[in-house]
Amino acid sequence: RDEKGILLEKPGDMFVRVARNIASAEKKYGKTEEEIKGIEKQFFDIMTDLDFLPNSPTLMNAGKELQQLAACFVLPVGDSMNDIFEALKETALIQKSGGGVGYSFSNIRPRNDVVLSTKGVSSGPISFMTVFNAATDTIKQGGTRRGANMGILRVDHPDILDFITSKDNNEKLTNFNISVGVTETFMRAVENDDEYEIINPRTKEVVDKYRAKEVFAKIVEHAWKNGDPGIIFLDRLNKDNPTPNLGQIESTNPCG
Repeated sequence: RDEKGILLEKPGDMFVRVARNIASAEKKYGKTEEEIKGIEKQFFDIMTDLDFLPNSPTLMNAGKELQQLAACFVLPVGDSMNDIFEALKETALIQKSGGGVGYSFSNIRPRNDVVLSTKGVSSGPISFMTVFNAATDTIKQGGTRRGANMGILRVDHPDILDFITSKDNNEKLTNFNISVGVTETFMRAVENDDEYEIINPRTKEVVDKYRAKEVFAKIVEHAWKNGDPGIIFLDRLNKDNPTPNLGQIESTNPCG
């Protein structure tokens, strides 16, 4: 659409634009103009025959100024206000162009923990998730499609019980799916009906112990109730981490 909202492109025009843009990448690999035209036609044909369709950002952005073709992102969220709101800014830019974002909020200190710089107390990760959720609400009103978020919290975070129940009210965190990041230690404790340690991410100190089977039962209960939370097996995920030199995998994108 143009600035006045008038439709400028029909579906066939969109497929031409996308096919031409995707095929143009072959110039970097020594293809001739004739070969590129052939690839463009092949890509156009499989889209119009509905044998294959690329993701929404490709359909929306290919051949345009933005040229943002990826749909799936993961952003780090640190424990400082600067880190948290830097992630929020990057989220806004990604979702403006049709991307979805995953985060681990496990590094944020728990609710009521001390904030040394102000001598106050932390509001905890769930409160910041509501800020991200509100931003997605605002962005989707003017963007090309609704944004999506995946929020993950480790099972040994002090706020895990509140996280598990955070979507009981279906009017809250409406732009999030959530998953509990479980560990091998936790799953063994479930099997053996043992307690497991709860760790403050700020101090790395053990602050409590929960009975694993009770926590697991709560996860199952609420997943049955409304579909959230899911589970992500962090240790199993990192066993096959293809880039361990870059650090541990803490989260997935929403599709993951």
